[in-house]
Formats: sequence, structure tokens, C-alpha cells
Amino acid sequence: MTELLTATQMRAIEQAAIASGEVTGLELMERAGTGVVEAILEEWPDMALTSQKAVVLCGPGNNGGDGFVVARLLKGRGWDVEVFLYGEVEKLPPDAKVNAERWLKFGTVETLEADKVADSIDEKSSARLIVDALFGSGLNRGIESLNEIECILFVVARFGHTFNPPISVVSIDMPSGFCSDSGRYLRHKKNADPFDGINPDLIVTFHAGRTGHHLSQIAEIGTALRIVDIGLEIRKSKFWSETVRIVETGLSAVHKLEVNHKFSHGHALILSGPSAQTGAARLAARGALRVGAGLVTLGAPQSAIAECAAQLTAIMLSPIEDSVALTATLKDERINALCLGPALGKDERAKGLVEAALISGSKLVLDADALSEHLIGHLHKNVVLTPHAGEFKRMFPDIMEKLETPALTGPAYSKVDATREAAARAGCTVLFKGADTVIADETGRAAINSAHYERAAPWLATAGSGDVLAGFITGLLARGFAPMQAAETAAWLHVECALKFGPGLIAEDLPEQLPAVFKDLAL
Repeated sequence: MTELLTATQMRAIEQAAIASGEVTGLELMERAGTGVVEAILEEWPDMALTSQKAVVLCGPGNNGGDGFVVARLLKGRGWDVEVFLYGEVEKLPPDAKVNAERWLKFGTVETLEADKVADSIDEKSSARLIVDALFGSGLNRGIESLNEIECILFVVARFGHTFNPPISVVSIDMPSGFCSDSGRYLRHKKNADPFDGINPDLIVTFHAGRTGHHLSQIAEIGTALRIVDIGLEIRKSKFWSETVRIVETGLSAVHKLEVNHKFSHGHALILSGPSAQTGAARLAARGALRVGAGLVTLGAPQSAIAECAAQLTAIMLSPIEDSVALTATLKDERINALCLGPALGKDERAKGLVEAALISGSKLVLDADALSEHLIGHLHKNVVLTPHAGEFKRMFPDIMEKLETPALTGPAYSKVDATREAAARAGCTVLFKGADTVIADETGRAAINSAHYERAAPWLATAGSGDVLAGFITGLLARGFAPMQAAETAAWLHVECALKFGPGLIAEDLPEQLPAVFKDLAL
């Protein structure tokens, strides 16, 4: 799995490289600007065929310095380039100032004003490209002079894409105005008029992705993300204990077991709700079986057994009326993973079943109806909680309040922060669902399963999808996966199955894609 970086971690890596003498700040800036130009021409190959017009918006920091390098390199390719600067050349940081002065040998620098920018990118200007180099990953506050800057960003966001042909927008490091750690837009005041920032067609960043690229508003943009190698080494520092990983593969899910008896693959037990409420548990059971659990049993009230039997073949059935019956069933030590919650109900039976499951100490997935704020203090490290936003708010209202509060300063409170805090409080693994699914365990380890960019699968938002995910996790727990590993792998496979099927997906389709996904992974 690839490690994602915070702004602090990336800055520490750059500073260590410069301090070691292996590279200068100017060399890093040149590499960054070169990488941006190469990424632009790879994204839009037609732009390499002839000269175009570009408008480069430079900010008062080193992100602006990268913009000056891009402007100079495009000018060297014969492009018509206009450069606007927020601030003054003389007040730029040293390396950015050098690159501004280098640019001045080829062109001029205009003061960043909304009217001027609008004139440069109107339909008559023939501009094909806007480079956003205003504020990169180091932004830690809402932009104070938003009357001017936000107006310019609004012009870029709302008008550039409406032209025919549209003007392509590239952001260096981060879309301006966003926090690179949380992916949230930083407002200059709490009650500011809503503005979600610009919507670039391409984000180019350096060395490694940032956590914010895969979270919240930035991830929802749906743009393309390119990571440019600028020749840095990973230097782990005092900040490294907080590193977040991006979930990249489910290959471990198809590992070969030495013993091939069905019980060596585990026995998962899925608890169902009453008659006419068994569909969600059946979806979870199917997911557990397809992901590789050796046996799967669906436990349901006696009144629902016939209903389940009419729908299931390879999945076994067991009448489990209440907590007493569940406790008796769990005396079979071959049952090594449980799932409770999908359409379980919220009556006394459901509460008793959850309590009995927790007392057993078994590996356990709690989803949907089983999620309650009353669980806190009764959970253990073998539990995986799988809340969506509404369920997370029900369990951790104070944490969700922090996440929903408008971000004014950076690094802003993020979904990673929220999931880590929830996992520490619960004492178990928490999988906070969404296109930017975050998984964290009680030790503080965290990972993001991103369904964005080339892995975007919006059709995954369909009824029953989360029930299948719960089943995937349970099946992997039965196979012997640790809770964090099971949650990460299941989330990755879940998205991969959706991508394999494509639009039109319904929840029943997800488990049936696993054989093809596994086959691809084994190649």
C-alpha cells in the first residue's frame, strides 16, 4: 500500500533533501514545473501539436514559483502565455522570486484582478489552458481577500468550462483554497457564502499523493490526478507515525491456504431479521461465501427459515430466535466470524443478539441496525464497525459535529481524524463508508479506500451495497484475516467488483463479480 502525505510530511521530506545537499530548492521547483508541463501534454496530446494560449495564475508562495516555471517552459514551446501574480515579485520567497525574474525575460507579470483574468479567458481570447498556481498544499487558512481571489476562482470555476471548446484547468498540488490534509475548502469566515472552489480537469502533485486528494470535496470533484516524480527519497521523520495509506490491492484475499478442508477457510454466521426482512442478511451471506469463507450459515427466526430456504442453496440455515439460541450456536468453535446488523431490526431480540455476540469475543462485524451509541464501552479489538455518515453521526455525534463544522484553518479536521478518533473511543476497527471510505483501528493505523479518479464507481451507491460489503468483511475474518486487513481488503474488492460490472449494478451483482476479480488478480 502506498503512503499518503500530509503537507507537514511533504515539507519535511523536501527540507531534508535540501539540507542534505542532494538538491536545491530551485532544482526541485524546476523539476516540479517540468513535471506539470509533461502531465499537461500527456493529458491533452493535441496541445503538444501546436502552440496554444495559456493563462497562469501565480500565488505569493512557492506554488506560484512552480507556476512561473510552467509559464517559462510553455513560452519556450511557442505558446502565448499570460501571467498574473497575487502579490509582488519582490515579496516572493527566494526560489519563487528567482523564477519570476527568469520569466520576466520572456514576458510580463500582471496584477491578479478579476476583470483582467476574465478578459484573458473569455470566448474571444482563444485561451486553451488555465494553470492554477495560486495556493498549493501549504494553505492553512481561508483566503482573506476573498472579495478578489474568490471572484477570480469563481470566474475560473464557472465560466471556463462553458466555452466551446472548453478551457482546460490544471491545479498545481491542490485546487486553490483547499486543505491538502482534509480535502476540505477553507472558508474565510464561518457564515461565508457557500463556494466549493474551482473544479480543475487535472491536479498535478509531486512525489506522493496527499491525504486530501482522496477525501471530502477534492475527491468529489472527479478530476484526474497525476503524481510527478521529482527525485526525492522517502525520509521518515517524527511525523511518520500519522501516515495514512491508500488501499491499492485485494491480492491477499486470494492467498493459498495449506489445508484445503472447508473448515480451514472458516465458518461465518450471519444473523437475519424476521420474515420479510431477510434480504439484507442474505446479501451479506452471499458476499461472505463468494469472498472465500468455507461455510456460511444464515441464522434467522424460525418464522423466516422457509423464506430464506426458498432463496438460498449453498448457504446453510439455522433457527436462531434469541440470544440464548445464539450463545448455544456459538459453542461450535468452528464458527469463527459473525455479522449482525443488515435488516436485523432494533427490537429486544436484536439487542440481545448483539450483546451475546459481543460477550462471545468472536470476530464480529456490526453494521446498520446493530450500530448504536450504547455499544461504546462494550466493544473489543475483534470488532469491525461499518457505519455510513448517518450511522456514524448516531454513534459519535460529537465527532461528526467537528467534521461538519465549516473549516476555517488548516490542517482542517478530516474524515481520517474522525475515523481515528472513533476507533480509539470504540476500541476496535471502524470503517467509515463513502466514496472516500476510511478505515482505522484502535491503535491509530489508518487507510483510505478511494473510489475516485480512475476508480470512480458512482453506481456503487445502490440499495444493499453496504450489506454485501459487511459480508465480504465477515468472510475474510472467517478466513483468518485480522480486522483491519479484512476491512481494507473487503473495501477494495467491493469497488473492484463494481468497476468490473459497470453502470446498472445492483447489490446482487457484486458477489458474482468476485470470481472474475480474483482471476484478474491471480494473473
